[in-house]
Amino acid sequence: MVLRARKLKRGDTVGVIAPASPPKQESLSKALSFLEDLGLKVKLGSSLHQRNGYLAGTDEERVKDIHTMFLDPEVKAVFCACGGFGTGRIASKLDYELIANNPKIFWGYSDITFLHTAIHQNTGLVTFHGPMLSSDVGLKDVHEKTKETFRQLFESKPVEFSPPFSPVEVVVEGKAGGPVTGGNLTLLVSTLGTEYEVDTRGKILFIEDLDEEPYKVDRMLNQLKMAGKFRDAAGIIIGDFKNCEPDKRKESLTLDELFDEYIRKAGKPALKGFFIGHSSPSLAVPVGSYGKIDTSTQSFIVESGIKEEDEA
Repeated sequence: MVLRARKLKRGDTVGVIAPASPPKQESLSKALSFLEDLGLKVKLGSSLHQRNGYLAGTDEERVKDIHTMFLDPEVKAVFCACGGFGTGRIASKLDYELIANNPKIFWGYSDITFLHTAIHQNTGLVTFHGPMLSSDVGLKDVHEKTKETFRQLFESKPVEFSPPFSPVEVVVEGKAGGPVTGGNLTLLVSTLGTEYEVDTRGKILFIEDLDEEPYKVDRMLNQLKMAGKFRDAAGIIIGDFKNCEPDKRKESLTLDELFDEYIRKAGKPALKGFFIGHSSPSLAVPVGSYGKIDTSTQSFIVESGIKEEDEA
């Protein structure tokens, strides 16, 4: 069963937490003003100001923040301030029954990918792989389309990813449909062999990453292939692979050669070039909603991840 949170409206209260690493406070402040400009009231989690090495507090503190926000009847959405490291550490500590009984918008990406996979597969809740507050919205040169992608939380209509906003290219021709899953490639691979292993059966799988050299991307794509994730998928979307260029090894395969080896040969309808991930603009994807790929129109369309007030 698919769960959808109710849409946001002006005057609603939203929570902001740091379930991975601590955010940059100056950028976060700017992003909080953006939420207020959308007509939203903000509640801040205690994890935003905690420090534990590269983590925003202990595992227990970050878990408590998530549970507190989902339990709070005033909070209608939970936004992650930033990614970083550590969400895989807390997946086994979350109360998924609590989350399922209090369905709310949950938004973030990068390291948050582990939580998207764990939450949706354990509760059915549609979550949102979307731009971060401090590391995207809080930047000086944030793209207007990055800001606009938050609008999908206020109205229930399909989300369209298509030209001219993305330099889309066809990898494998065809049409495909299915629930959407995916996110950051590194984090998806880290789920393999765990109880939170990403399930791609009959689904549209999307991938993206940042600062990974081609030989590392090669290794991760190969692991997904050997785990049957491309074989099981209905279709594949390749998002942004920012700064994934050779550094340590100057003699290198290109990303296109890797996509050809692992994705084209998988034979499933596939498109690449979407502004999904660590890109500018960065566009949000409802994880768990039904998506369609049509390479003849170079389009990727996903059903809304929210519901209207009067929907059951």
